[in-house]
Amino acid sequence: MKTTLEIMQAAKKAAPSIASATTELKNKALHAIADSLVASTEEILAANAVDVANAEGRISKVMVDRLLLNEQRIKGMADGIREVAALPDPAWKVLASFSRDNGMKIEKTAVPLGVIAIIYESRPNVTSDAAALCLKSGNACILRSGRDAYGSAAAIVRAMRRPLGELGLSEDIIGLVEDTSHDSSYELMGGVGYIDLLIPRGGKNLIKACTENAKVACIETGTGICHIYVDEEADFDMALNIIENAKTSRPSVCNAAEVCVVHEKIAERFLPLLRKRLVDDRRAEGLIPVELRLDETAAKVIDGTPAAETDFDTEFLDYIMGIKCVSSVDEAIAHISAHSTHHSEAIISKNEANCEKFIRSMDSAAVYVNVSTRFTDGGEFGLGCEMGISTQKLHARGPMGLAELCTYKYIVRGNGQIR
Repeated sequence: MKTTLEIMQAAKKAAPSIASATTELKNKALHAIADSLVASTEEILAANAVDVANAEGRISKVMVDRLLLNEQRIKGMADGIREVAALPDPAWKVLASFSRDNGMKIEKTAVPLGVIAIIYESRPNVTSDAAALCLKSGNACILRSGRDAYGSAAAIVRAMRRPLGELGLSEDIIGLVEDTSHDSSYELMGGVGYIDLLIPRGGKNLIKACTENAKVACIETGTGICHIYVDEEADFDMALNIIENAKTSRPSVCNAAEVCVVHEKIAERFLPLLRKRLVDDRRAEGLIPVELRLDETAAKVIDGTPAAETDFDTEFLDYIMGIKCVSSVDEAIAHISAHSTHHSEAIISKNEANCEKFIRSMDSAAVYVNVSTRFTDGGEFGLGCEMGISTQKLHARGPMGLAELCTYKYIVRGNGQIR
């Protein structure tokens, strides 16, 4: 068993080789990795079956679904890697070029960050997504999976590393932390001199631990208390379709809607329709109904669970949705601003002025007009797979694709100039 320090040292040593690799070599490696994943399906599924069996009964059904792999999901992981290979290479791209009076030519050039560490929870697909993005952008990566998904992650990493040696690349450009205790996470957080960027992907406790304790550069990602505001001039059918999609298509992900804010002028007409769609219709179809947690105004219109004070500050990641009634778009903005995690917010309205006010007032990474919040995703944004959703403002915001895994340096060319 390698120690976390040994894994960091190996990644640091291997990083220059991938940083200097040609686009052709990186793409060849990505296609080989994708092929190796598919060829290793049986091995990966066997490891995943053990992880799922160990997790059942300890975590919720929606979390088990996040952990579960099948042939189609593995194929999807491989397809995602091939899509990354097809994207433009962000490394060594000249971002700006200018000359000085003394003849110096200065080029602001995108370059890989170096070694990127990713701490994530029970989503095995993050293993391949993160590795593919790091490789294409010229970075070495260190993956630290949650305990529930470790067996699956280990099988995926073995499959990804297999073809690298034949291509002349070090296997250590993709590393997996073998210690699943909290100690290894704190070692990565303190990996000064080895880790150039730390990215946590998971719940608020993980993100809080990283942002408060990391001694290396850290991106705050992912906690998603996403809101949908249904304005008094909303199209009801559109609103119902969007809310159903945003809440129920995959409730365990960070871009799922957690709170529906409704203008009180339409509450008596709209809320019964919403309850029918999310509760009664789903129960009739044998699906899990959504538990609606209602503020005082909503509770006078439909049946549900009275909302506790904490419900509007909770990322449920389950079939639960808070319902808040407001008297104006300004009150909607005020409520969302007070409870937002700055991830994704949506307005459903035909009123262009209200939509524009909402856009300009929301301090979130993604703001939607008449669109489901479920689109906050690197693949849906055309970035390939993503490293995570940054909810901070420096140096990346929103879905982090290839460009966000690069920094830049100035390359100055001349002919003997001195100052």
